[in-house]
Amino acid sequence: MLNNIAFVFAASYLHRLSLAVLKDPEVALRASILFCFNPASIFYSSIYSESLYALLSMGGLYYFMHGADNCATFLLALSGSARSNGVLSVGYICFRTMQQAYDALFLRKRAFSLLQVIFSGALRSLCIVVPFISFQAYGYLNICMGLSPDERRPWCKARLPLLYSYIQSHYWGVGFLRYFQVKQLPNFLLASPILSLALFSIIYYVKLWPEDQEQLVCQRKKLSNIRQDDSTLRQRKRAIKGEKSVALQSKSAAVDRLKCVPVAILPFVLHLSFMVATAFFVMHVQVATRFLSASPSLFWFASHIMGSSGSGKRWGHFIWAYCATYIFLGSLLFSNFYPFT
Repeated sequence: MLNNIAFVFAASYLHRLSLAVLKDPEVALRASILFCFNPASIFYSSIYSESLYALLSMGGLYYFMHGADNCATFLLALSGSARSNGVLSVGYICFRTMQQAYDALFLRKRAFSLLQVIFSGALRSLCIVVPFISFQAYGYLNICMGLSPDERRPWCKARLPLLYSYIQSHYWGVGFLRYFQVKQLPNFLLASPILSLALFSIIYYVKLWPEDQEQLVCQRKKLSNIRQDDSTLRQRKRAIKGEKSVALQSKSAAVDRLKCVPVAILPFVLHLSFMVATAFFVMHVQVATRFLSASPSLFWFASHIMGSSGSGKRWGHFIWAYCATYIFLGSLLFSNFYPFT
């Protein structure tokens, strides 16, 4: 029951996050509905940490997009406590820090502001990785301390003793290209739909990147003004008008494309790209269906395809068929203790 409640709130946060990023109610609604019927649904309704992780990560990203960095950092740190891949959320903080550092150094030309940005970014990044570090320290203190060097496990003697990495590598065979075996071909086929969808979404978002870099700088400057240079009412009105004009330009310049400022969606694409590369080259590849199931940009792309005309509708039918098939297979296989993801 708690998992289902967390799942409902995660879908709600995804919808609100999609509205904040895409500025398109239809795409946002379809994305949240698609998330409710995602191919890894069995893990969101069983005793797994997926629902809690999705809730904390979606909520953290929602507050991240609204500039509530402290609340976002807290939720993203908790997501790292729910699942180890939550530590990757530190990339969003780093991206925001680099943006603000650029504005402070080149646009406002304030060295003190630059130091403030770097310090706050480093502190928030540390908060997000603290749960992961704490788990490693707990394992080291309980397993390695108090033993003679001869009695210690190999990972205790490593320069960087990581319990989680050792367990995955030693007992599960996780490692770079270690899963590339002929006998694992069925698992690659099992993960091929979600990996293909993720790859096409990354390519699509890359094509959205503006060819004119001056336009990108202009967009970043206007968005920065909205966040930081609104000390007076007149400045706030100008910033809001600037934001609306940027959104309108994006809509008119990109027909049948996602209606968003490319720089706003970039950290989500980078996060998805890293996760796809990790799932394909390092992990047990069949876990990709579950591993990528809480990535917002994946659902945004699928939602955009479903709302397109022509061949997009046919691909939309394929996506729905894929989700329905994996929901059925996942429920059947997982509940009978067969490997699914």
